[in-house]
Amino acid sequence: MASSPTQRTFNAISRLDMKEQTIDEMYGIPENFLEIEVRNPQTHGFGRKMFTDYEIVCKTNIPAFKLKNSSVRRRYSDFEWFRDVLERETSRVNIPPLPGKVFTNRFADEVIETRREGLERFLQIVAGHPLLQTGSKVLSAFIQDPNFNRDVYNY
Repeated sequence: MASSPTQRTFNAISRLDMKEQTIDEMYGIPENFLEIEVRNPQTHGFGRKMFTDYEIVCKTNIPAFKLKNSSVRRRYSDFEWFRDVLERETSRVNIPPLPGKVFTNRFADEVIETRREGLERFLQIVAGHPLLQTGSKVLSAFIQDPNFNRDVYNY
């Protein structure tokens, strides 16, 4: 009985010399890594002037990012502007949505936490995209520059 192409491929793979990983390969710093965390929401102001900002912590060794470690604070309106710029910068990448605008109880802890999680997911997706890492003029600055000012960018 002849063996199928799948069986022959499996047999060829199973005969490969499987090399044990070294400790450095298992636990060393990966060749390219990117960790982005959105944390520590803080609400500022009073009445109609209240807003919440979020800390963006980035750890990476990807050359597109100027700093290996950074921490900045951004408001939701900054994320809206950033997403809009990313959409205008490229038509080749589908930019994910931000968590929705909230009009009632927007300063409740559970609302802020849900938004924080959504902003973190958004940033992890866009910052991890190779075309945005190399093609965006604002990606690195938005994530890493504490003096970031959107007025500097002509968008």
